[in-house]
Amino acid sequence: MSQGSDSLHKPAKRSAPWAYLRRYTDREMLAQNRILRPIAHRFLSPELWRFTRRNVPRGVALGLFAGFVIPIGQIFLALILAFTVRANVPIASGVTLVTNPLTLPFWLWAANRVGHRVLTIAPETGAALMEHDGLMSLSGIFEAAGATVLGFLIFTVLFPPLGYFISKGVWRLAMGRRRKTRLKRGALARLSAQSEAAKESGPE
Repeated sequence: MSQGSDSLHKPAKRSAPWAYLRRYTDREMLAQNRILRPIAHRFLSPELWRFTRRNVPRGVALGLFAGFVIPIGQIFLALILAFTVRANVPIASGVTLVTNPLTLPFWLWAANRVGHRVLTIAPETGAALMEHDGLMSLSGIFEAAGATVLGFLIFTVLFPPLGYFISKGVWRLAMGRRRKTRLKRGALARLSAQSEAAKESGPE
């Protein structure tokens, strides 16, 4: 008979993606994390867990920024920044998982290709970056990581504003559809009430 454990039970194969996502978006699980405990009182503020037209797009943009600026351990950066810009915490932490152990190889490849493409289109830019020496210079960084670093920098600049405006547009569409549905239901309810009233007032 196996002994009990404080860790989460291993999820079934079909529920594994949801369990992995829930680990980083569930309020109680985040509060129990020993690393996040010192700042838990800040990112657990109720207003940061409400879904509004302002903090949801901010959460998407922040999650994309944190996910690409540091592809490993990005959740911690997202939570620290969430309460500074008043972004939605579950959205911000969930969107950071765009870079995760399963997708990271693809993003490394994509960043490398994009970086090489930019340096091919503008070779003078690459040459200018390589002129400076020093351990912490751009030359040292690019010699160590190649065009992949440039690709991730491009993703960090490009994807957050793109995600912000797309999520804002989706939010408006969703709210507009919800409003239309509510109005339609109200109109049907009024027609039904008028029909019932007509039947009651009609000749017996």
